[in-house]
Amino acid sequence: MESIVIMAGGASSRMKKSIGGSVLSEETKQIILSRHKSLIPLGKSQKPLLFHLIQNAVHAGYKTVYLITSPENEAFQQEVGRLQTNNTYAGATVHYALQYTPENREKPLGTADAVLQAMEQYPELQNTTFTVCNGDNLYSRNALTLLRTSRTTPHAMISYARSGLQFSNDRIASFAIMDIDTKGFVKQIIEKPDPALLHKFHDETNEIRISMNVFSFNGELLYPFVKECPLHPERGEKELPEAVRRMILSHPEGMISIPLTEHIPDLTSAEDLTTFNSM
Repeated sequence: MESIVIMAGGASSRMKKSIGGSVLSEETKQIILSRHKSLIPLGKSQKPLLFHLIQNAVHAGYKTVYLITSPENEAFQQEVGRLQTNNTYAGATVHYALQYTPENREKPLGTADAVLQAMEQYPELQNTTFTVCNGDNLYSRNALTLLRTSRTTPHAMISYARSGLQFSNDRIASFAIMDIDTKGFVKQIIEKPDPALLHKFHDETNEIRISMNVFSFNGELLYPFVKECPLHPERGEKELPEAVRRMILSHPEGMISIPLTEHIPDLTSAEDLTTFNSM
């Protein structure tokens, strides 16, 4: 388990839309408009979130990164390296996986499709266990290490305690919660749950467990579910949580939850940049 797939695609639209209400400098606003959010220079180091994330992964024992971007990834090439494979960045070997958009669409097909394209461009991922995470969350060295720990189940994911996340209640309300059985297996991931029903999902420690989209997968077992993932009826995308939901239905005790209580710095809105000032 020495490989990590980082999904760094997307247009950073939510962050760009939030610029108008921010108190950031005009220079910073222009940087936000011109770069993917994972490449915005942060804090004292002026290193982007992507650098810190990959550095945390290296400290956790990962050696190889598969970085999913769009084919128009000039900014990533400037930061990470211009080779298609075997770039050296933040202590890791980095390969690009390109998520192509179908000819009949304006936007990519979603996160399940992103992982599928990575697995088809790098078939070795279909025969190994690897970690998948978002490129705009700064997952800790501890969290990434836990996903590399030996286990008897094919898949695992971090279940974050809601009490440890330092986000506003409004933002947390938009996150997916996890339904976990008494043995620690994930029963389902519930996107944007009804607040009136949250009390049903407290675990034995009285915590509500949140999914922050960081998983460890057995590639052979995952592949058919990302390949056959249907389009979401409203958003029109193939979403990784839906592929995971279907996989869990097919293998009820195939994914173990790993509880963790800590915050995850992320870049959703423009104001989130200030949380990285000390880096």
